[in-house]
Amino acid sequence: MHSDRELYYKEYLRRETGAFRAPYTPELAFYTAIKTGDINRTKELLTPSIVDKQGLGTLSAYPLQSLKYHLVITIAMIARYCIEGGMDLSEAYGLSDLYIQKTDISTETSDIVTIHRDACLDYANRMRLLRKRRIQNMNIVRSIEYIYDNLHTRITVSQLSRHIGLDPAYMSRLFKKEVGVTISEYVRSQKIETAKNMLVYSGYSAAQIASILAFPSQSYFSEIFKKHTGMTPSQYRKAHAWDIGLGQHSSSADNFIDE
Repeated sequence: MHSDRELYYKEYLRRETGAFRAPYTPELAFYTAIKTGDINRTKELLTPSIVDKQGLGTLSAYPLQSLKYHLVITIAMIARYCIEGGMDLSEAYGLSDLYIQKTDISTETSDIVTIHRDACLDYANRMRLLRKRRIQNMNIVRSIEYIYDNLHTRITVSQLSRHIGLDPAYMSRLFKKEVGVTISEYVRSQKIETAKNMLVYSGYSAAQIASILAFPSQSYFSEIFKKHTGMTPSQYRKAHAWDIGLGQHSSSADNFIDE
């Protein structure tokens, strides 16, 4: 049912506990907020602070050093997500080096809190500005926001154009001009990006992901996924098992339901 898909999708995007062993380690919702330049959502997810998060693994016998290691991992992951979102490689890695160096010389836990917050908001703000520079038409900005919020549904051109209040043919031409791909291609690519993260950072099976993201069938989802990534969902999950090895997921590989 549509309501079930929405429930599962929203739950996946917003939960901070549950399947993830360490709530501090930002999950998909946090990385996505930064990657998309959502400043308000990023600020929300910065509370509680890094030092008050429950479930952090012990990476060093020294508490401050352990926090430093966690922060370095977080900064590296944020840089990776922002690069995927279109940030220039030199800018993303330059920021990463800057904040990791600040982390290295910090001497107080309060320093870690400040660096964590500054780095997250700095990346998020830069991504927000990047998106604004790329897309000037507010109708397209609203369209993309609608697509992000409704990936659990079947999004059509007519449905999107009604929401924006434009003629479908004009909407299609405008979107292709501003974004560089058709509406259908963009929706499909965003669903696949979300599916990739769900495979790595959650215990959902391919069938569940196909249903949550409103693909007509698991076989169609697997077919489209392979066209985009060159791998089946199960192959992609196994190839990115190192992400889970960072301590972001509490389930063992045996808990995953293969395709």
